[in-house]
Amino acid sequence: MSGPIAQLSAVTKRFGSVQALDNLTLAIGRGEVVALLGPNGAGKSTAIALLLGLQRPDAGSACLFGEAPSAATRRRVGVMMQEVGLAPEMKVREHIELVASYYPAAMSPDQAMGLTHVDSLAQRPYGKLSGGQKRLVQFAIAVCGRPELLFLDEPTVGLDVEARGLLWATVRQLRSSGTAIVLTTHYLEEAEALADRVAVLARGRLVASGTVSEIRSVVDRKRIICSTELAPDDIRSWPGVDSVTHGEGRLHLTVRNAEAIVRRLLAADSEVRDLEVMRAGLAEAFTELTQERAG
Repeated sequence: MSGPIAQLSAVTKRFGSVQALDNLTLAIGRGEVVALLGPNGAGKSTAIALLLGLQRPDAGSACLFGEAPSAATRRRVGVMMQEVGLAPEMKVREHIELVASYYPAAMSPDQAMGLTHVDSLAQRPYGKLSGGQKRLVQFAIAVCGRPELLFLDEPTVGLDVEARGLLWATVRQLRSSGTAIVLTTHYLEEAEALADRVAVLARGRLVASGTVSEIRSVVDRKRIICSTELAPDDIRSWPGVDSVTHGEGRLHLTVRNAEAIVRRLLAADSEVRDLEVMRAGLAEAFTELTQERAG
């Protein structure tokens, strides 16, 4: 099919007095990783529920693989949500076998476990696993049907650094094979590492959409890193300085009008060393967009 494989068009959704989505239009293309970002209550989970057909919009339309979401279209989708209830007495292999049976061309359990690095857990009862192990098994279950579209809702919560890196590598592998992935995450470095495109929601509205670089470019903040004898609290009080943190022996400043701040640093401490100025990261852009564009 040509065009988006999943799309919300001018969607509005209310739950009682709460406006969950407000005229939201969002499209997902084949083979791209889209990070759906926003504070709690921004509408991310509602958007996913509408795309899956678990909720119906009050206005506008949801489309999945060119038609209204249904049980048939969901057989082409994998889902890993935050809240998952799986039978604790069933073994990991049994869970994967069961879910794979719902799909027309699923992986074997061994293939799914190998892809997601949970081979060693195959014979373990699900209820005996740690929180991080359960998340990895949920990931294996989500991908075992060879989905064309994969929803990952906060997939690395509870994972250690090594497990997170393995999951990231698998996401990249799935993307390279043509799978489209919608990722919601509170780890902004995760979005920077994985996403082809970022969509930022606030109060049910799309406040920005673009590549990570494009999202960064809409804000005027920059980072300054330096070694100085100046007190962090003093610098924090300067106009145009949003934050000051200390790490690895250097100060990290998030600022507006970086040139003016650099001049003031040099005037206040002629011995400033290791000075670097760089673009703001996604975290700064996210904060500015959700606070200033959703009002």
